[in-house]
Amino acid sequence: MLQDRHWPATGPGGKLRLERHFDGRRFRCFSERPPHLDALFRESLQRGAGKEAVSAGGRRLTYAALDRLVDHMAGNLARRGVGQGERVALLLGNCPEFLAALLACARLGAIAMPIGTRQKAAEIEYLLADSGAMALIFARELAAELPAPEAIPRLRLRVVVGEPVAGTEPLAALLAPGASPPPVAIAEEDTAIILYTSGTTGRPKGAMLSHLNIVHSIIHFARCLGLGPADRALLAVPAAHVTGTVAILLTMVYCGGATALLSEFKARSFLELAAAERITYALMVPAMYILCLMDAEFGRFDLSAWRVGGFGGAPMPEATVATLAERLPWLRLVNTYGATETASPTAMMPAGEATAHAASVGQVVPCGEVRVVDEQGRDVPPGTPGEIWIRGPMVVRGYWNKPEATSAGFTDGFWHSGDVGALDAEGFLSVFDRLKDMINRGGYKIFSAEVENALAHHPGVVECAVVGSPDPVLGERVCAFVLPRDEDVTAEDIRRFCAERMADYKVPERVELVGEPLPRNANGKVQKAALRQRIAGAAGERPAG
Repeated sequence: MLQDRHWPATGPGGKLRLERHFDGRRFRCFSERPPHLDALFRESLQRGAGKEAVSAGGRRLTYAALDRLVDHMAGNLARRGVGQGERVALLLGNCPEFLAALLACARLGAIAMPIGTRQKAAEIEYLLADSGAMALIFARELAAELPAPEAIPRLRLRVVVGEPVAGTEPLAALLAPGASPPPVAIAEEDTAIILYTSGTTGRPKGAMLSHLNIVHSIIHFARCLGLGPADRALLAVPAAHVTGTVAILLTMVYCGGATALLSEFKARSFLELAAAERITYALMVPAMYILCLMDAEFGRFDLSAWRVGGFGGAPMPEATVATLAERLPWLRLVNTYGATETASPTAMMPAGEATAHAASVGQVVPCGEVRVVDEQGRDVPPGTPGEIWIRGPMVVRGYWNKPEATSAGFTDGFWHSGDVGALDAEGFLSVFDRLKDMINRGGYKIFSAEVENALAHHPGVVECAVVGSPDPVLGERVCAFVLPRDEDVTAEDIRRFCAERMADYKVPERVELVGEPLPRNANGKVQKAALRQRIAGAAGERPAG
């Protein structure tokens, strides 16, 4: 069903209209949109060639300078055999070359395939082989993680950014002038980017983000967050993640704004760059906000230009929301919910609605459609928990070379998110947990996020994560991993704190006090699988405390 919406009736993208795409899927689309990413970039170039597009480490590129890099790179890639539909892997950090390479692929009709810089050799080898990449552009410091040439015979071109590496070409070879890219006809349903999912339940799968998907997601961000040419974003999450690629870099290109790049997130570095660059927009995981607030000198940084602070990937503790409202009262804190398969946003919180819908991740985006279903795939009544299914022009066609996974993960164009949530009659979506993270204690269903949110209010808790601990009688018991602020915090103190705030069956029966930050993946999400393995490895031990 199509939900009522609280979004502006006009704005970027124009009016909405029903269209059919991807072999018959029917959904709302923006009537005014660029047909593909290269057209999107060229439109912003035409509107403001002399405007700043991207900056990093004191280096600043205007749209005109970025376009020259893109054109030279596209032309030289074409001379080396990279054509329409070919995959080009990008093993690069947050640097201007990442954006230039992304746009060069779009100009050629090639498919960019970003790889996270924390991936190891075996993982990189799998991604290159699975995608069938013929070219790789990589950062010099990551050369040791590359597979041997004989392991990936289809990978015929390796280009290094930085100091020379044997058997590769230098980036300068791609930036040499004189080679113009050939004209290509790009259809908006063509795949533009392949982003591999985290692979928590097996080998990673390559989500095929089409030009249609990405363009609609970009317009959703611009329209729903009120972003425009005067905005300056700060990229603090990895560029290779869907948030960095779509929500920050390409959204700013569409708006004609600028992006400042942070090579690696550290709270002090973020605060310094945000103040110096007068940033207006950022989108990060909650842990990054928490670390910034923990900086003893937070108050000395001028963040008065920062007006939109998006967050996603995990629930934001209520205590952190309250502290941000106190320290940065002018900042519009926006909950965003999405995934790689939805090219980022499915829901965002409209301005002025956060207080009335504090438990929600926001309103379903203008072109989006959400169903909440039971185990048989039947719609449940408004407000009733179930699995979240998502459809719209931002939802990918499927997975690269994985027809079985595509068939299993989609129904009538709806992607099965694996998240448990509820949708109210106004189209506000609440997300309670991952299906696999929901704890079943003797028939009682416990949302780990609810317990984590309660724990986040404890003044002695820096961060926490809750998982199910196997139990032969009850099936699962609640186990909390807690990084305490000091040694005065005890397991019994944690349990007592929870017992005062929630039903007895939700109170953690096992509390593990840890001495270092919780394990996280490159996108900032806690790796609960690693915590479950830790429990399994300690089987037979008595619960801590």
